[in-house]
Amino acid sequence: LCGTEMKVLEDKALYPIIMGHEGAGIVESVGEGVSTVKPGDKVITLFLPQCGECASCLNSEDNFCIQFKQSQTSLMSDGTSRFTCKGKPVYHFANTSTFSEYTVLSEISVAKIDAVAPLEKVCLISCGFSTGYGAAINTAKVTPGSTCAVFGLGGVGLSVIMGCKAAGAARIIGVDINKDKFEKAKEAGATECINPRDFKKPIQEVLVDMTGAGVEFCFEVIGNPEMVAAAFASCHESHGVCVIVGLLKFGVQLNISGWLFFSGRTLKGSVYGGWKGR
Repeated sequence: LCGTEMKVLEDKALYPIIMGHEGAGIVESVGEGVSTVKPGDKVITLFLPQCGECASCLNSEDNFCIQFKQSQTSLMSDGTSRFTCKGKPVYHFANTSTFSEYTVLSEISVAKIDAVAPLEKVCLISCGFSTGYGAAINTAKVTPGSTCAVFGLGGVGLSVIMGCKAAGAARIIGVDINKDKFEKAKEAGATECINPRDFKKPIQEVLVDMTGAGVEFCFEVIGNPEMVAAAFASCHESHGVCVIVGLLKFGVQLNISGWLFFSGRTLKGSVYGGWKGR
């Protein structure tokens, strides 16, 4: 289970439910009207569908398909479940339910991939890698020669680092309280890593001191409201961009000083790295 799934289970899930929203597989059969995939095709699953018809799908800068809201009810978009156990319904998760040998998805929730693609690797494109990499490339639009900070060095955080490196960032600072993650972060492209517990002052002050004026691009990849505030305060006061990648628990309110906005900082959200999945 990833952090996002843990929070959804605590807040909004219906039980019993088949979890999992990251996967790849082979189409076993298709229902009436399906035209973009056929039995035998390799596909990745998309927790964020792409209907191609709503205002979000038709907007070149948007990817938050309206059909995603339907999948958050633990049912298919038509309001039914396709899973049963002993005659009783079993609920879906994110319209994918990938912790299963067989699952049922809407056509708009799969993307056909190359026939030689290794399923055990491309499954990461269906969420973790794309979410992090795209947050840097698409949402933040990291610029060459810039300084970045990444809060949270799990799989998605490492993908953010890869995106920052690919965009040409000159300095990428990894932030985590688990030092065991530092080596892997540096392999992914981090130029240095720091542990907030090693300092007596708040981490945002540490980052401002390290960079002189704050980082140009900052990413919160944990889903911790206190860390969102710290990441935002770590940004350069005139042109810093902070992207929230980690899911915050339902109903959580952010406590951020309004004064931080009186300069030019930007606070942004990102889902699936800004990609249109299909």
